Amino acid sequence: MNFPKIAQQVIEKLGGKENISALAHCATRLRIVLKDEGKVDKEAIENIEGVKGQFSVSGQYQIIFGSGTVNKVHAEMSSLLNMGDMTKNEVAAASAEKQNFLMQIVKGLADIFVPIIPAIVAGGLLMGIHSMLTAQGFFWDVPQELRDAGAAISGFSVVDKFPQYSDLVDFINTIANAPFVFLPVLLGFSATRKFGGNPFLGAALGMLLVHPALADGWNYALTAAQGKITYWNVLGLEIEKVGYQGTVIPTLVSAWVLATLEKTFRKFVPSYLDNLVTPLFSLFIAGLLAFTIIGPLGREAGDLITRGLTWLYDTLGFIGGGVFGTFYAPIVITGMHQTFIAVETQLLSNMSLSGGTFIFPIAAMSNIAQGAACLGVAFAMKDPKVRGLAIPSGVSALLGITEPAMFGVNLRYRQAFLAAMIGSGLSSAFIAFFNVKAQALGAAGFLGIPSIKPDSLAMYSIGMLISFVVAFTLSVIMVKRAQVKA
Repeated sequence: MNFPKIAQQVIEKLGGKENISALAHCATRLRIVLKDEGKVDKEAIENIEGVKGQFSVSGQYQIIFGSGTVNKVHAEMSSLLNMGDMTKNEVAAASAEKQNFLMQIVKGLADIFVPIIPAIVAGGLLMGIHSMLTAQGFFWDVPQELRDAGAAISGFSVVDKFPQYSDLVDFINTIANAPFVFLPVLLGFSATRKFGGNPFLGAALGMLLVHPALADGWNYALTAAQGKITYWNVLGLEIEKVGYQGTVIPTLVSAWVLATLEKTFRKFVPSYLDNLVTPLFSLFIAGLLAFTIIGPLGREAGDLITRGLTWLYDTLGFIGGGVFGTFYAPIVITGMHQTFIAVETQLLSNMSLSGGTFIFPIAAMSNIAQGAACLGVAFAMKDPKVRGLAIPSGVSALLGITEPAMFGVNLRYRQAFLAAMIGSGLSSAFIAFFNVKAQALGAAGFLGIPSIKPDSLAMYSIGMLISFVVAFTLSVIMVKRAQVKA
């Protein structure tokens, strides 16, 4: 590939050097901030060698080149534009001015949650493994003679069969719970950094919210009902000694208050007192507000969101699941799906209330449908270039990474995107009918099985099959028909 030529062509088709204000890249895409997207020649960009797709989101124009190739194109473009090396954060900051208020909120949530997703995913998958190892009847049913005798259990778990591994299973459970028990510490660090404060002060605030001297926040309702909540009496003010394990909203708001206080103090506190006064008063005031105002209101708001979404899902049932599944991919295009991370974390943190998250299984149905529809394009088309893009992109989507398939193939052949929406809607309605929920986050696709509750695995697997077959079949038929008409 002639990378200098490709870089020059990209610059020209984006409207020239004067139209490009920022440039960076991620693993597969160029990320570009343009002064006027109306000057982009999209059709010409599609025909540039190596280009696998393009789209505009959150004030950035992104061109997909693929792993390895994008680095070389970026290097040539940087040289031609004399921009030097810019980070993704610098490009994001440049594009933020072009975003509306709602998109800024979406991006803000993504910036906070994306860095901690690996910890949540690791804990969630281990939680799924623990559940499979301890679930009775998951691997072994009760023998017929015991059933006839009226056995009180449905089957045997791995721990029942191999008790010598019980401590290992318990150790797995301890690791799995850690990211959720200490979620405010992770969120406090990430959110305070995002809001412009000292992230270590944010972590300290998170530690305060889950301090072992406090009553367990998981069982707040039960502890309150039993009248066992104790209080601090601070200058006549009664403050509950209750933790905020697994909470999201109280931690996010408290982190914003902490960062705001810190930045405010720094404006007038003399430099020689800054390291003493600023963290002292910022943490104390934020902690006091967290336990008196932010925490109680945030806990109630989080519970209301959890109850509301659970009620909506349970009330509308398969109809609601089908509608959500149908429009999940269009939601992804807008970037609004990033807000679901906060909602899912709250649902998973209140498993006893919500029973798990229904969003993850529906996201998996959508991803599988996008992958199947993309493979359908590869099957229907004879163009080697299209197949060379569609096959790896389709496989990637089946494993949970949909960007290449969605933006590089399915939106280009809109019949495939429509087929994916139909497949996702039908399969989502099916799993919603059987109340399939996840007990952890993970790769939303074929690899998401460990995240699903054991009693839902069979229906989840059937849902994946429905999603794949419907989306693939419709994509082949509709794309071939469109090609004949063309």
